[in-house]
Amino acid sequence: MAVVGDLRVLLRLRDFRRLLAVRVVSQGADGVYQVALATYVVFSPEKETSPAAIASAMAVLLLPYSLVGPFAGVLLDRWRRRQVLLYGNVLRAALASVTAVLMLSGSPDWLFFASALCVTAVNRFVLAGLSAALPRVVDADRLVIANSLSPTAGTLAATAGGGLAFAVRIVAADSDAAVVLLGAALYLCSALASLRMSRELLGPEPELVQPRLGTALTGTARGLLAGVHHLAERRPAAHALISMTLMRFCFGALTVMVLMLCRYAWASTEDDGLALLGIAVGISGAGFFAAAVMTPWAAGRFGPHGWLTICAGAAAVLEPALGLPFAPAPMLVAAFVLGLVTQGAKIATDTVVQAAVDDGFRGRIFSLYDVLFNVAFVGAAGVAALMLPPDGKSVPLVVTVAFIYAAIAVAMARFDDQ
Repeated sequence: MAVVGDLRVLLRLRDFRRLLAVRVVSQGADGVYQVALATYVVFSPEKETSPAAIASAMAVLLLPYSLVGPFAGVLLDRWRRRQVLLYGNVLRAALASVTAVLMLSGSPDWLFFASALCVTAVNRFVLAGLSAALPRVVDADRLVIANSLSPTAGTLAATAGGGLAFAVRIVAADSDAAVVLLGAALYLCSALASLRMSRELLGPEPELVQPRLGTALTGTARGLLAGVHHLAERRPAAHALISMTLMRFCFGALTVMVLMLCRYAWASTEDDGLALLGIAVGISGAGFFAAAVMTPWAAGRFGPHGWLTICAGAAAVLEPALGLPFAPAPMLVAAFVLGLVTQGAKIATDTVVQAAVDDGFRGRIFSLYDVLFNVAFVGAAGVAALMLPPDGKSVPLVVTVAFIYAAIAVAMARFDDQ
């Protein structure tokens, strides 16, 4: 398989291996921490979870994270990126430990969410630092391949971390705090892994740093606006980005629905519901892996736009067929399908944006991409909160999502024909 060969070539590069190790361990810790938060909010016996509560949690954790994202690069271009990876992961370990203490002490929800928000805010700097550092460890000819494989490896690591979190929670007598502490330990391991690289390796070069922070921040705001104008002139990238944002919206709405089904419709106890959710996460992760294997071939055969169209069309047909029975078995098959089509569409979109956007605008466009990606997920949670009944069984939501997928497929097919 081409993807295996590409990965083998990249893994021969020592500095790429070390940076990838930091990403894999860091995003594995993210998976552990995020599952701990989800299970604490959704599956704690003392909490009466509602779709509105889930939507509120997502808004608290993702919206500020998205708004900070575009400006994180300004500071990343002023600080040693290796040091960002080191101290960022140490700080996240400390903050995650605080979260565990708050869980054990029964603190008010706002204090718990404030702690979690701090962890995700630092996370933005670490992830952006990993992306910004990639060109320092990979030559230009292999950069596109590295941009595809490295985030996919991180996503798979986060999925594996989520699975580990479910297992630890069962072994540790339903202790969400123990799972959070495991995440903190993994953040420390990621910090230690970053020490294998020299301080100067990941940049930035001191002579390229703007001398005034205020000038850099206002320049970032103007740059983002210029990025929007540039994107409007690059129709292939704009269409792919809009399609991916809508598919992310669909994925978010269905995620909330599955959470509610696991909590109230499919299981008689919180532990059984949590086990089902863990299986769903694992199967969805298998879909992500299948997308990483299939997409290079499919995008080469049908083109990135064509593959994105196929992903949306497949979801439009299979999502209602598998989702409307509201039964565990077909819904788990749907989890695999949605993992595959969502990640396949994302890889295709990344490729389209990288190819269609001028190099001088690429960073700004991907910052906008990041904001849209998270805002769509939060918006979907809000819509799901309005549409879902307490048990999570909503025919209108399933039909609405299928209609959106179909509209994406039709729009992309028409664009491909032009």
